[in-house]
Amino acid sequence: MSDPMQDPIPPQQPPPTYIPPASTSSGLSDNLAAALAYVTIIPAIIFLVLEPYNRIPLIRFHSFQSIGFCILAFVLQVILTIAEGLLRFIPGSWMLFSICHLLLGLGLFVAWLIVILKASRGEWYKLPIIGDFAEKQARS
Repeated sequence: MSDPMQDPIPPQQPPPTYIPPASTSSGLSDNLAAALAYVTIIPAIIFLVLEPYNRIPLIRFHSFQSIGFCILAFVLQVILTIAEGLLRFIPGSWMLFSICHLLLGLGLFVAWLIVILKASRGEWYKLPIIGDFAEKQARS
């Protein structure tokens, strides 16, 4: 048997020090900023103006797509309201337009939830009509 007092003890290395992950000065991750771009049109515009967000393609894409989505939703609501006003004299048209408003609102809400979820995962999910334009603007 060997003497435990004479066995050399290997030197112990200190545990590695913790280095926190780098973050932007605002503390927002790219995915969070991209998702926040869809919360009204205001954050989207702010992200397109402020640095460092206006240099990150993912945030630029979702900001442009959010602006396009808001404009498209507004235009569709206006068109539906004008059509409702023009056809008001037809009996029962109020019911048809109530259903159309409900379906449009529900569709826009579902699309809004989908793009927020996709943006929070860092995906470049393109909406029909406005997605290609947003992608061109984000990459320019």
